[in-house]
Amino acid sequence: MRTAREQPDPRATLRSGLPDRYLTPDDIAEIFEVPKETVYQWRRKRIGPPGFRIGKHLRYDPTDVLAHVAERKSTDQDAA
Repeated sequence: MRTAREQPDPRATLRSGLPDRYLTPDDIAEIFEVPKETVYQWRRKRIGPPGFRIGKHLRYDPTDVLAHVAERKSTDQDAA
């Protein structure tokens, strides 16, 4: 069993390259430094990174998350 100290920082993983696993809502909340409930609200409102279900579990493809961030950055720059 891993302790919190042994688990990699998801933000560092995304900066250095794509992780080799799908991300959880906890990972997304940590990456964007928001409460997990915000991640679920984004999903309900369809404004956050696209996720998908594996059975009852919600997962995010890191490629989709990076694409979502790039799209948001582009939109914000166009608006400025």
